[in-house]
Amino acid sequence: MKFIRKNIFNALFIIILLIIVFVPDAKAFLIRGLMEIGFYSPKVESPKEIVTSLNGIQFKDVKGNVIDLGDLKGKVIFLNFWATWCPPCRAEMPSINKLYTQFKDDKNVVFIFADADGDFAKSGKFMSDRKYAMPVYKVESEIPEKVFAGALPTTVIFDKQGRLSFKHEGVANYADKKIVDFLNKLKNTK
Repeated sequence: MKFIRKNIFNALFIIILLIIVFVPDAKAFLIRGLMEIGFYSPKVESPKEIVTSLNGIQFKDVKGNVIDLGDLKGKVIFLNFWATWCPPCRAEMPSINKLYTQFKDDKNVVFIFADADGDFAKSGKFMSDRKYAMPVYKVESEIPEKVFAGALPTTVIFDKQGRLSFKHEGVANYADKKIVDFLNKLKNTK
C-alpha cells in the first residue's frame, strides 16, 4: 500500500503524458491553453522570400469550383494549410475561425483553408462537428516551396498586389489583435 501511495503522482503523470501524446484533441487542448496565456503569438513581419507570381496556384472547393490566386489580385489573401489529424492545426482553428468571422463579409479579404490531405468528407465533418463555417479547399496545382514547404500548419498572407506579406509555419493565435490590425492595414493600402 505504501508503494501505491508513494507512486500515485508518478502514475498519474505518466497517464496524462500518454493521453497528450496519443490523443490529438488532448494535445490541441494543451496547445490552445498555451495560446491563451500568450504563447504562440505570431510575429507580424515581412518574410524574406519573394514569390514572383501567384498565377497558376490553384485550389478547388467542395463544389468543384477552382480558384486561382492570380485572379485574386486586388484582394488580401489569407491562406492556411492544415490537416484534421494535426494537433497544432486543431489548436489554432478556434482562433482562425474567430478571425474568419470578423472578415468573412469583407470583399477585400479572401480566406482559403487548404486541407493538406484533400479529403473533403473528413475535413467537412471536422468543420461541421466544431461548428466552423470556414471554406475548405484542396490543392489543385503545384505550390511553390516559398509558399508551402510541407510544414503543418502553415499560414501565408498575400497583400493586394500578390506579394507575400506574412508567413508562419507552426501554431499561432490568429485572433491576436496584431493580425487583425495587419489585415486591416493590408486591405486599406493601395
